Amino acid sequence: MKNILIIGSTGQIGSELAMKLRREYPGGNVVAGYIKGAEPKGELLESGPSHLVDITDAAQIAEAVDKYNVDTIYNLAALLSAVAESKPQLAWKIGLGGLFNTLEVAREKGCAVFTPSSIGSFGPTTPHVKTPQDTIQRPETMYGVTKVSGELLSDYYFHRFGVDTRSVRFPGLISYVAPPGGGTTDYAVDIYYSAVKGEKFKCPLKPGTFMDMMYMPDALRAAVEIMEADPTRLRHRNSFNIASMSFDPEIISAKIKEHVPGFEMEYELDPLRQEIADSWPDSLDDTCAREEWDWKPEFGLEEMTVDMLKNLRVKLGK
Repeated sequence: MKNILIIGSTGQIGSELAMKLRREYPGGNVVAGYIKGAEPKGELLESGPSHLVDITDAAQIAEAVDKYNVDTIYNLAALLSAVAESKPQLAWKIGLGGLFNTLEVAREKGCAVFTPSSIGSFGPTTPHVKTPQDTIQRPETMYGVTKVSGELLSDYYFHRFGVDTRSVRFPGLISYVAPPGGGTTDYAVDIYYSAVKGEKFKCPLKPGTFMDMMYMPDALRAAVEIMEADPTRLRHRNSFNIASMSFDPEIISAKIKEHVPGFEMEYELDPLRQEIADSWPDSLDDTCAREEWDWKPEFGLEEMTVDMLKNLRVKLGK
């Protein structure tokens, strides 16, 4: 990777990934692709080039690729799970129509493409504990449908046209940098904000709702490492299970109480989010990622909690 275009650079993952890539590839261009109304600001704007790139417009993607001699595209444009259920047509247009545009540009111009998948690509009939790399994927949400379809389309472009497509299935991602964006797992971000603010947290999911989670630094590292991996070792491409930790609301609440003794949580269930969460895996088997490109997480629940609380106190002035 030398010249990189990030589509969706101002989103939850993109804003942090852009800064990581700019630090790791200082000799090239890391272009922050954005849409109108979501322009880069602050350090993201000032630290490198940005370009208007609406993923539903193939010509805009091609223009950015040509202008900056892009060799790698990170396609992060998507509507997150709960939002996608309220706007299914738009979720499809961005998730699949946008991916098709990206892959066509990559085919024509010789780019590698990273398009993240998700635990949402699985469904209620998938084995929920230690979900295998290769298993049944029959999601019942539009978000999940776009993700599993994206995995298949990306594999097709690799096998049919030789486009270097690679991906990971992200668990729920937890970060102190970008605010939550409407995902089912976002309660695990909100809960830390409440703890630092001294507020009682209202949990939208019921006790015993286990889901795979990951701290953002590990997720960003995975997104970089998979694109740097030796292609001769990759038996899978789209997409690898990656795992770090699995917990339910009771476990994360108890961990936060170890560091914030006065923290309180009560339950205020969101039926839609609960339904989505119940259809997703409790935990993932990431053996293939460990064997094929040496994936290994660095953060567990304790390490993440300490870091989240420390950084949110600084961010919120608490």
